[in-house]
Amino acid sequence: MTVFECVQQASRQLEAAGVAFGHGTTNAFDEAAWLVLWRLGLPLDALDEPAGRVLTAAEQRQVQALIDERIRTRRPAAYLTGEAWLQGVPFFVDERTIVPRSLIAEPLAAGDIDALMGREPARVLDLCTGNGSLAVLSAMAWPDATVVGTDLSAAALEVAARNAARHGLSSRIELRRGDGLAALLPDERFDLVLCNPPYVNAASMAALPAEFRAEPALALAGGTDGMDFVRPLLHGIATHLAPGGVLVLEVGHEREHLDAAFPRLEAVWLDTSAGGDAVLALARDALPTTETSEAGPR
Repeated sequence: MTVFECVQQASRQLEAAGVAFGHGTTNAFDEAAWLVLWRLGLPLDALDEPAGRVLTAAEQRQVQALIDERIRTRRPAAYLTGEAWLQGVPFFVDERTIVPRSLIAEPLAAGDIDALMGREPARVLDLCTGNGSLAVLSAMAWPDATVVGTDLSAAALEVAARNAARHGLSSRIELRRGDGLAALLPDERFDLVLCNPPYVNAASMAALPAEFRAEPALALAGGTDGMDFVRPLLHGIATHLAPGGVLVLEVGHEREHLDAAFPRLEAVWLDTSAGGDAVLALARDALPTTETSEAGPR
């Protein structure tokens, strides 16, 4: 059996088992290629070159054991391999954090955030940093910027620290534990705040496939309408934005709930692979005030 034939066989097995994707891959073939190449110690982004290589019997058994584990446990492939990639950058990951996949990474890498701000940020906050992927990508994108990453989970911050060190950025990324804006000093100001918060609404949480339930619920669940974290964030973040500062916020599939909670919000929606209503940007002056408090949970 060749490497390519092995990937095809694994793909059929994953498809037949009905596993869920969305943690770095979107289909059975790509996931099978990832797992097979990783198990064989081959580059994950180059299937063509080793495609015709014949596997030994021992290699076939090793690959099959990994595929069987993926099917049996329903753990995301990234947890099995201990690694996930975001915008071509590798990150360590385990069950202490969700698998890095924030859509904010797309406009960040594309330069859309630079264009929106009209300048490079000097201070960046990655709120709900998780495994630190957005903090690392920010430090890479803006070499002169200082970056602060915060999270409620001490365990997640351990993973973030490992990823900052992996990319030689520990001296430029400060990690802090805290609940939302409580992690910030009263007089702290940032040019740019990135936030991929817990925003999945309760009904969607109840229907999540096993792969997503394997991730920390703390990083996913956003309450009845998904807006439990977003409400206090939008009402409080202005005091932590410098003049001309911008908040970039991911809400995924929760645009309807965001609009219901903040019907008069003047947001700029950024293009992503998930469409144009998953990531928004808000200038400091566009943030809601106490006088324009919006609807509560539904």
